[in-house]
Amino acid sequence: MIKKRILLGAISGLIAGGGLVGCGESKTGGSTQAGTPSSDSVQVRADWPQLTSKVAKDPVLEARIDALLKRMTLEEKVGQLIQVEIKQATPQDVHKYHVGSVLNGGGAFPNNDKHASISDWVALADAFYRASTDTSDGGVGIPVIWGTDAVHGHNNVIGATLFPQNIALGATRDPDLMQKIATATAEEVTATGIDWSFAPTLAVAQDDRWGRTYESFSEDPAVVQSYGGRMVTGLQGAAQSDDFLDGGHVIATAKHFIADGGTRDGVDRGDAQISEKTLLKIHAPGYFSAIEAGVQTVMASFSSWQGHKMHGNKYLLTDVLKGRMGFDGFVVGDWNGHAFVDGCSAVSCPAAINAGLDMFMAAEPGWKQLYANTLAQAKDGTIPQERLDDAVRRILRVKMRAGLFDKGAPSTRPLVGQADVIGSPQHRAIARRAVRESLVLLKNHNALLPLNASSKVLVAGDGADNIGKQAGGWTITWQGTGNQNSDFPGATSIYGGIAAAVKQAGGHADLSEDGSYTDKPDVAIVVFGENPYAEAQGDIANLDYRGDSDLALLKKLRGEGIPVVSLFITGRPLWVNPEINASDAFVVIWQPGTEGEGVADVLFRKADGEVHYDFTGKLPFTWPDSAVPTPRNIARKAADPADYHAQYAYDFGLSYSDTDVAAALPEDSGLQAPSADSELQVFAGRALDPWNLEVVDTANHRRAITSSVTEMAGIRVQAVGRNMQEDSRRLQWSGQGAASVGLFSSQRTDLSSYLKSDGALVFDVKVNSAPSSDVRVGMSCGIDCLAEQPITDLLRSTKPGEWRSVSVSLQCLADKGAQLNMVLSPFYMVTEGAMDVSVNSIRVASDVDADIKCG
Repeated sequence: MIKKRILLGAISGLIAGGGLVGCGESKTGGSTQAGTPSSDSVQVRADWPQLTSKVAKDPVLEARIDALLKRMTLEEKVGQLIQVEIKQATPQDVHKYHVGSVLNGGGAFPNNDKHASISDWVALADAFYRASTDTSDGGVGIPVIWGTDAVHGHNNVIGATLFPQNIALGATRDPDLMQKIATATAEEVTATGIDWSFAPTLAVAQDDRWGRTYESFSEDPAVVQSYGGRMVTGLQGAAQSDDFLDGGHVIATAKHFIADGGTRDGVDRGDAQISEKTLLKIHAPGYFSAIEAGVQTVMASFSSWQGHKMHGNKYLLTDVLKGRMGFDGFVVGDWNGHAFVDGCSAVSCPAAINAGLDMFMAAEPGWKQLYANTLAQAKDGTIPQERLDDAVRRILRVKMRAGLFDKGAPSTRPLVGQADVIGSPQHRAIARRAVRESLVLLKNHNALLPLNASSKVLVAGDGADNIGKQAGGWTITWQGTGNQNSDFPGATSIYGGIAAAVKQAGGHADLSEDGSYTDKPDVAIVVFGENPYAEAQGDIANLDYRGDSDLALLKKLRGEGIPVVSLFITGRPLWVNPEINASDAFVVIWQPGTEGEGVADVLFRKADGEVHYDFTGKLPFTWPDSAVPTPRNIARKAADPADYHAQYAYDFGLSYSDTDVAAALPEDSGLQAPSADSELQVFAGRALDPWNLEVVDTANHRRAITSSVTEMAGIRVQAVGRNMQEDSRRLQWSGQGAASVGLFSSQRTDLSSYLKSDGALVFDVKVNSAPSSDVRVGMSCGIDCLAEQPITDLLRSTKPGEWRSVSVSLQCLADKGAQLNMVLSPFYMVTEGAMDVSVNSIRVASDVDADIKCG
């Protein structure tokens, strides 16, 4: 199982990387191949700034670190480099392996109990702390540090205050509010005994198809820069003050370094194919303010820059971040992100440490093997002692600055265990304010808003009374799915907020998801939009909001003579022109979190008829004029104003003082129906555009095949003839371990028309030597978006030396998870055993009676 997981990681890395750079190639700015130490002569681009953190090095603390390093064994040092997930490690493991850190990923809870109490969280924190500081075996006993994804509040904990997602906060343009939100979040994290938040996210999303767009404050780096330092100050406390990392604050993380929001086509964990100048101008400014504010940790991005994985990018992690910009905290990896570095696996990656990663996020089974391999690499010099000591020094520096050596067990610290801190009225008030300030009014025909609270109000739509939907991803669970309103004690749905406001004024609100009613209402408020998602599972092929039932509901109500207010829940700008046309007023409410009353605060007048709260939110992203998947942002506008196509420009947002005179919007999405050709060749003697033929060997080295013979560890690819010279490829696996070969691109291709017409993935194959182990063919649209189909029996039953066609039903692949409208790899083949086959004419075809069907 471990091998299969590593192999899938390698394939995903190929897909996300968007093409490979050959061994020995260098990057802009003088950096060397990913993961290899650069020489002392490497020149950092001059316009990377030299920054000064407000948290200066303390000579007394540094001397304390020196003394501790001298006492530590090699085993203890290596242990500090390992961070493990709480589902994968016990306190006994933490003690035995000298583990430096633990984390709880999305959907991980003490005792695997979603409804774990605050005392359960604290008890586990105590257990890990006591195990790490146990010196009964003669060890030095370094306190473990616990990290959590508290990205919009302490979102893994039942009852916590959940703030609007970052995209909504970007609409407020309120740095002071950001600091208040971060401070409140720190207090709730502290109450559970946890020391460290993996926030803030400083991505500057440039393509709204990205599944993490809602984690980005804005497409404007100036907004992100204005927020980064304030978020860090709120989480950690003000540097150079008594509040810094005191009993009510936690360690912050600037993430994901760097350009996670700049990948081509918005592919999650993909490749930012941009110049260093663009990298610096668009994607770096948030880190400038965070570092100056004293952020103590930086998380490396899963993504790549110019084909090189950030987890192995020495130029950016060491030369730029730690060198030029003076960051003296530690760099932590993302979830097994080191496994995607060239030549690495989940259980072995000295290249990442040598590039500047200080702590592996070894979040899945196999971390003990990673520890053993890293220890061996430290012993044999693969990881130099100087680099190891530097990583450990950085980790110890942060732990000492946070007072972990002096505070004692978590349960003995201020705020820890105080359940009333979680979801406190003060914190909920801050969140409610954030909701009010984040709402963006796009349409207000005939000044329908604000509404009279004494009205008869119909509240409809599947988002009206659904707190999980309004909270979005990273809410209790990773994807934010599988939750119900009872999982949010103390929270208020959108309907709940409306009903309270209307009742107080003597009005009446009815909830009807499908919009049915007995007595005709004065107004209908329809709440609809995106369902929760996170990371790659949120990547989309285009910007069309596919809400046919929502649009039908809007048209039905309006056709019955009822004024309609639409409240759109979304984590990104989407093309909703038909929905806007079918509404009298249209409000983007983003993903507001647990405090739904904040929406009603703005929608309704006060009892005396005056405006209660006005709309102040401004679009943090350009709103699209069509569903065509073309990036629209102010960076493109600056480069070429004629290339900026917006329905509503960046920074747009009406207020009650504005007169809305907008005409009906065009309802042509701009999308063209997918090609209905009978066949699409993807390999015909060579890889056809936009795909490249690429290979991953048993050591997870990746290479584009550009010559007639490519031989790597465990796999050999040779151009051979079938109908003409070198029109086929002979693929030989040696049986030394998992390896794969396939066609990959950083550009998405829509193959959905073939799915609708009984399509299949078809290829011609000749078996030269039958497989000794399981063989699979796959299709992929990105991380967590791939499907594989075993073909072992079919190959074994094929007569050796004879060509035959093999066809795999596209419906089969779609049922297994491939999204055919956004394909990045139409074909790859993988096995761990020995096999010798030749392949020719790989294509996707319509009307095929497939050899392999599912169900």
